Amino acid sequence: MKERRGRLGFMAFFQTAVILLAASVVFAQTAPGKLAFEVAAIRPSAPLDVERVAAEVRAGRIPTLGVHVYPSRAEFIYVPLKNLIAYAYNVKAYQITGPAWLASERFDILATIPDGVSKDDAPAMMQTLLADRFGLVVHRSTHEQRVLALVVGKNGPKLKQSPATTGPIDENAPLKPGETKFEGPDGPILMTRHPDGSVTMNMGAKGIITQKFDRQSLTLHLESSNVTMAGFADMLTNILRSSGSGRQVVNMTGLKGSYQVAIDIALKDMMGMARAQGFTPPIASANSAASNNMLAASAGELDAGSNIYDSVEKLGLKLKDSKAAVEQLMVDQVNKTPTPN
Repeated sequence: MKERRGRLGFMAFFQTAVILLAASVVFAQTAPGKLAFEVAAIRPSAPLDVERVAAEVRAGRIPTLGVHVYPSRAEFIYVPLKNLIAYAYNVKAYQITGPAWLASERFDILATIPDGVSKDDAPAMMQTLLADRFGLVVHRSTHEQRVLALVVGKNGPKLKQSPATTGPIDENAPLKPGETKFEGPDGPILMTRHPDGSVTMNMGAKGIITQKFDRQSLTLHLESSNVTMAGFADMLTNILRSSGSGRQVVNMTGLKGSYQVAIDIALKDMMGMARAQGFTPPIASANSAASNNMLAASAGELDAGSNIYDSVEKLGLKLKDSKAAVEQLMVDQVNKTPTPN
């Protein structure tokens, strides 16, 4: 029984990273201007308590990690400096070229949004904060490089158009049984954990994401109801880069609009995504024999599960070697330690 609980906690731990990543993929960001937070306190993030994270996920709660922007304040919890830069400049983390430690230095930032300023201007205010407190200087550059092109397969796409989306989630509506509400980068998200172990995230106008881990095939089945091909390419880039591929996936399908997309993510890819999000496997905290056995079994199962290329082909799409002009954000100057609060 202890080993079973340990395995469930282990999988909940990795599923958390996938939940956070999947939610972030579909969100758009506002182009920044020149504004500043009224007050901002910055401190290095404490080590992640992985057992607490797994317990919160099993209980149906999303840990307070990542970016949370409210009308009067903004919270950035356990966020790598590289991701803060990506948020501020409306690029993906993999588009940033700079010191390797940008991905490992994590910070907690609690900031106040000035009266009369929209929370949509938070990226602009983050730009100012990074320049003032970290001495950040960047420039944009575009150059050709090897990529994986997302293209339509020879038999055509097998995609369904997204259904009509609903409006924003009513923040004042009472929660239904099994629902948990948390703040995403672009508004509230309703998460529901179902008796069969699946999880549904309702993001209102942004669509619905559903995930379920299949213990037989050792894959996470992920479905999203409202995905553009550009967003899908971003999702594939994060999966492939975190599991060893260094190339960016670029949308070359020519398909417009939004679609219903389903993919299967293998256990080894889940672990790569978890590490990319800062969720290191809890080996050091696994003191019991049952926990050690569970971790060893999971490590031995890494090669099991479906291939992400197979999931793409089932959609009537294909990934192929190509070259493309890719925008990069070049970090010219940055300090590892921010100026004092």
